[in-house]
Formats: sequence, C-alpha cells, structure tokens
Amino acid sequence: MQLVVYDPKVKKIIFNADKLVKKVGLEMARMLFQRINEMKASANFKEYLNYGLGKPHPLSGNLNNLFGIHLNKNYRLIVEPLSEKMDNNGLKECKNVNIKGVIEYHDGKNEWLIP
Repeated sequence: MQLVVYDPKVKKIIFNADKLVKKVGLEMARMLFQRINEMKASANFKEYLNYGLGKPHPLSGNLNNLFGIHLNKNYRLIVEPLSEKMDNNGLKECKNVNIKGVIEYHDGKNEWLIP
C-alpha cells in the first residue's frame, strides 16, 4: 500500500525524524513509524484492517470516512483511505491512504498534535 500526505504541514513533520521527535517525543515517533511501515507492508487497506495492528477503527462525526490507528493511550494516527466506497470491496481495492495527522479525540475534544 502507498501512503501519501496531501497537507504540506503534516508532510513536513511526519517524514522528518528530527521534527517528529521534537513534536511528539521519541516513543510516539517510534510507534508512528512502526504503524506507517505496517501499512506500507499491506497490499491494501482491508488487509491492514484484518491484521488489526494498532486497532484501526472507523471514525464518525466530523471525522467521518477517516480511520483512527492507536499510537498510545490517548493519541491516534488519522488516515483517509483513498477509495470511493468504504465497504469491504472498496477497502480491498484501496491501495492509497492519505495521512491526515495525529489527534486526541477523546472526551468530546479534537486536539490535533500534528498538524
């Protein structure tokens, strides 16, 4: 699977190890790189969901059509499968994912750490 980052602010941080560690700390940066590598190793987004690494789950509300992937107790990597349909067949055909950033969305708040 191929990962893209459309937001230049996110791209500037996600793919620069020094900036990422400064922004989120070493442990979360390591986990973020691990999740990115796990997604890259998957043939499609449905396969990644089936592995269950990082407990990927669909989001709702203002984060509808996005998925949260566990980084630590509070923070999630937010990704957008680039597929017209979010059903099983659409996600099986989805070979591109847009990284939206890192967020804490618990307790009714949406605090973006990245961007």
